[in-house]
This record gives sequence, C-alpha cells and structure tokens, in this order.
Amino acid sequence: MGVARYIAIAGNMGSGKTSLVEFLRRRYDIRAVSEPNDENPYLADFYGDMARWGLQSQLFFLTRKAALHRTLQRGKKTGLLDRTIYEDAEIFAQNLYLTGQLAERDHRLYRMVYRELVRGVEQPSLLIFLRCRLPTLRKRIAMRGREMEQKVSNAYLWRLNHLYGMWAAHYKRSPVITINTDRIDYVSDLTQQIQLLKTVESVVKAG
Repeated sequence: MGVARYIAIAGNMGSGKTSLVEFLRRRYDIRAVSEPNDENPYLADFYGDMARWGLQSQLFFLTRKAALHRTLQRGKKTGLLDRTIYEDAEIFAQNLYLTGQLAERDHRLYRMVYRELVRGVEQPSLLIFLRCRLPTLRKRIAMRGREMEQKVSNAYLWRLNHLYGMWAAHYKRSPVITINTDRIDYVSDLTQQIQLLKTVESVVKAG
C-alpha cells in the first residue's frame, strides 16, 4: 500500500499516548481517532481470563482498527491515530501467542485475518513511539483508575514493553520519532515540544 497522510502514536498502555494525541489535536486542530477500548465487549472479560477471551478481544480490535485506518485514509487532511493495526498483531496478539494464551490454530486464524485486513491499510506518514519503563507504566495505570486495567500483571506489561522495543527497532514503514516519557513531559517541556512540533508540522503542512 501507499503512504497516507496521518500520524500514528504508538506505545504500551500508560505510555502517554492519549495525552499526546490530545495535545497535537488541539495544537493543529486535526482529526484524531482513539483506541476503541470502550467499544470492545470482550475487554473486561479478557483482563480477567486472557486465555479464554484473547482471540475474541484481539479480533475485535483488529477489525475496528482496520476501519479506523480507512477512515483516516479517506480524509483530506492530516489525522492522528492512537495505536496502529500493526501493534495489535505484532505486539499484543503475538504476546498472547508466545505466552501460550493464544492457541496455535487460533493464532493462525488471527494472522490470516490480519494479512487480509492489512492489505487495505496505508502506511502512516510518521510514527511517534512513546517509550517508558515498567514503574512509570504501573504508576500511570493506577492514576487513571480504569478498573479492568488494574488486573494487569507486571509480567504482562514487561513482556509488552520488551516486544515494543524490538518492534520499534525494526519498524521500517515510515519515519519514527522515539520519545522517552519517563524523563520528559512532552506536553510542557519546551525543548522537547519544539523538536516534536517541527517534525509534525512538516507532515501537517504537506497534508
């Protein structure tokens, strides 16, 4: 597929994606589409029993994310996407498979669906990857108070972080900005803000 005029925000839960999306949305008055957590009827069950509900939850995210990608691709102006379809398949579903919570045949089915859906997905113009350590993730998850997320174990978050690190290191679909959100408040830190905005503005103006 080609390259679409949208910016993707990637990162683990608690990494600061929602805050960055809101900051950029208001700064540039551009359309943003968010992770469809509230729409997923399997998510609460998934956090309670990942092996039982992993396939259903991941397929829901996969199909909805493909639709969100298409929505942004049809837009005439630059858009923002909170988490890509690539992360759903290559990090979250892959983590379930590697830890034995997604059976071999279920994983094959998932990958078949993913390969079909991703054919219609255009690559982002820019990927902003938010990276931070486990203690920071844990603190932010506790602070935002989403009850179902409190069940997530440190081991689960650590494995996702590990997969994210490998994924980002090999990501070649678009230019990447990596921000360590442990040390930097990209919303209020002026130096980081200027560096980020220069890159984002080149994408927005081109759109």
